[in-house]
Amino acid sequence: MPPFMTRSDAADSDSDRELVLKLQAGDTDALALLYDRYAPMVYTLALKMLQNAAEAEDLTQEAFVNFWQQQKYDPNRGSVGSYLATYTRSRALDRLRVGGGRRNIMKKVERMTGATPRPATPLEQAAQSERQQRLREALDRLSPAEREVLEIAYFEGLSQSQIAQRLGLPLGTVKTRSRQGLLRLRDDLGNDLL
Repeated sequence: MPPFMTRSDAADSDSDRELVLKLQAGDTDALALLYDRYAPMVYTLALKMLQNAAEAEDLTQEAFVNFWQQQKYDPNRGSVGSYLATYTRSRALDRLRVGGGRRNIMKKVERMTGATPRPATPLEQAAQSERQQRLREALDRLSPAEREVLEIAYFEGLSQSQIAQRLGLPLGTVKTRSRQGLLRLRDDLGNDLL
């Protein structure tokens, strides 16, 4: 790096793809640049899901150590940010599951989606209640098979292949049910809730 460039300038000048290639070649400075670029997003997501700063910090570190050691990221399948967000969400759900089962997960999800930093006004409470009711009604209109796949995916954080294995179904069937369910929800709700 030229002496007049800061680490931040270098990060802006390298694309994610270039940094990943450098990292794969053993350049640990590339990991530091990727960390500087994506750690705030990873930490914010982890904190929002886990509701615990220490756990969010641990998960942020774990995400980057895993990214470096495992090198499972494929730039042809999406951005580094998407990969890290997916990894973080999955590991956060794992931690929530270990922390007390489905009931605790549901409570934490409800807190995450329904919590506001200040007390909600009566109008906001009514709007939130209406959105929740519309979502419940839309989920009830899905076929039981579609609803089951979507609930397992979103509330338990399992991948489609894990769902297929758990339910004893072909992966293609799980993918179809998931896609059809999401399309029905989108048609039913529009962009209001999804």
